[in-house]
Amino acid sequence: MSSYRVAQVAAAGGEFTIVERAVPQPGPGHVRIAVEACGICHSDTFFVNAGVPGVHFPLVTGHEIAGRIDALGEGTSDRGWRIGDRVAVGWFGGSCGYCTPCRQGDFIVCENLKVPGWAYDGGFAEMTIAPTDALARIPEGLSASAAAPMGCAGVTTFNGLRRSAAGPGDLVAVLGLGGLGHLGVQYAVAMGFETVAIARGAEKADFAKQLGAHHYVDSTADTEVAEALRALGGAKVVLATAGNADAASATVEGLRPRGELVVIGADNAPLGISPLQLLMSAKVVRGHPSGTAQDVQDTLAFSALHGIHPMVETVPLEQAGEAYERMLSGAARFRMVLTP
Repeated sequence: MSSYRVAQVAAAGGEFTIVERAVPQPGPGHVRIAVEACGICHSDTFFVNAGVPGVHFPLVTGHEIAGRIDALGEGTSDRGWRIGDRVAVGWFGGSCGYCTPCRQGDFIVCENLKVPGWAYDGGFAEMTIAPTDALARIPEGLSASAAAPMGCAGVTTFNGLRRSAAGPGDLVAVLGLGGLGHLGVQYAVAMGFETVAIARGAEKADFAKQLGAHHYVDSTADTEVAEALRALGGAKVVLATAGNADAASATVEGLRPRGELVVIGADNAPLGISPLQLLMSAKVVRGHPSGTAQDVQDTLAFSALHGIHPMVETVPLEQAGEAYERMLSGAARFRMVLTP
């Protein structure tokens, strides 16, 4: 094969078009991946709309990549990688290795984090090249379309819960039942938490129970969310997957003493939380980023072990624009995945 197809955006805010490019060769420490699936994440809008510095056009976005290695750069076989290996690359697309967080071993907050679709061409393509420190192995039992969203949506919810203050048996609430939340509920149940799903509308109660939730709270009901959580004994952790600052803030009074609000849903609006709400009960509010390649691999292994899969809609690469718009509209149930 001398050429391959990508779905690229020529300028900020532009439309996706399919173009052919010459097949690249991986350099030292890199591999070429034949992309089998790539999830569409709301964070892709940061790059498509040039909402972060350093975005270059034409742009090939996509940071939820699953596929197989089809070419090795110098030195990669020494690190255990082989042609044909099934791999995933997520939001963590590699680190610089020399900034202070990297030197402390905290690679996910690398000051020069290499996010696919930002630092280099992402997965809206038939192939991509990635550094080996970005690679996670995909276990048997997970299809490419199921594994791809785990590189961002999956690892963010999984890591947010396993690194939280909650222990088995604790009451844990997942705010939102969308692309992140429907995974968060499944992970919370599998981790042994007494799980509360919080969403808008009584009609979502059955879906929450199907995901395994022990309780459902309708945020539009007369009873306030915090009051409903207190009636259950108070949440040790609230995982806020919904990108809504007001909804996240409304859960704080439902935390038990030393409870924790873990925010993973992005919103530019400020949280409406006062110091007094935190001080007397020693409550904690913190943000949680995604996870390293090892975290992604842990997420994939845990998901395969417990039969946890994202709900996806798959579409061919040439329909990238339509799929991206469906994601933006909120109509997707629940992750859009391109299948080159």
